[in-house]
Amino acid sequence: MEPWIILSIAAAAFQTLRFMLQKHLSMGALSAGGATLARFVYSMPFIMVLTLVYLAVKGVAVPGHAPIFWVYAVIGGLSQILATWCVVALFAERNFAVGITLKKTEVVQTALVGLLILGDRISAVGMGAILLGFLGVLVLSETPGLEGRGWRHLRGRTVRLGLGSGAFFALSAVGYRGATLAIESADPLLRAGLSLAIVTVMQTLALSLWLMWHDPGQVGRVIAARRTAVWIGLTGMAGSLCWFTAFTLENAAMVFAVGQVEVIFSLFASVLFFGERISVREGWGIALIIVSVMGVMAVR
Repeated sequence: MEPWIILSIAAAAFQTLRFMLQKHLSMGALSAGGATLARFVYSMPFIMVLTLVYLAVKGVAVPGHAPIFWVYAVIGGLSQILATWCVVALFAERNFAVGITLKKTEVVQTALVGLLILGDRISAVGMGAILLGFLGVLVLSETPGLEGRGWRHLRGRTVRLGLGSGAFFALSAVGYRGATLAIESADPLLRAGLSLAIVTVMQTLALSLWLMWHDPGQVGRVIAARRTAVWIGLTGMAGSLCWFTAFTLENAAMVFAVGQVEVIFSLFASVLFFGERISVREGWGIALIIVSVMGVMAVR
């Protein structure tokens, strides 16, 4: 099995654990913004130390980078903040597995971004897979009180958050891949670690300042919740490092396609840890998106 596939599966597993912890905190101690900040503020010291240790062990200096690195880093970092915020807010709308599945529309959105920006062509089979995934989103988008209202249910908060998180994650993946490729090093792990360290510092500072201005109490609550939040940081760091390294080895659409195993992981988490039930309709919606993702992966 190729390294990028293993890294993508590992990233999906770590990300599922992180979202479980963020859902737990967002249901009581923290708001969506606070739970999002916890993901970055408690990852920052670990990734910085890990990167410095890696440089020391390798006996190399910090590599240079192309100026475009900062553009990609800012786009990727800001998009990830918004994407994570959308996902945490989504958990209050639907159960854990459905929330994760709506988020995973990122793979088809990444394929579309590649078509529009990079000119990547999609075959008829590939377009069919994308449309199948959209059908799955429609099935999952039915929310209480909106049934029977036709296409108006597509304006629901659940769909906006789900598709919004997928779009922002697609943008962040493209940004992060561009940033890692702008690092002047042949070592994929070094490029990933250095890019992740820089982006995480920027994210922590930017989101902390925003919350101190908009919702000052949340910063203190993030610190108070450190016993749980530190695990969000650790799992977030591990997942991001796997994602970043995979992005240095393969294009973002392929990486996200393999990462769809997160849907399966989230089903286990939803039933075993949160005691939630998956309805027959929701099961069909999840199945449609899984088949769609497999189709996209097959034709890439």
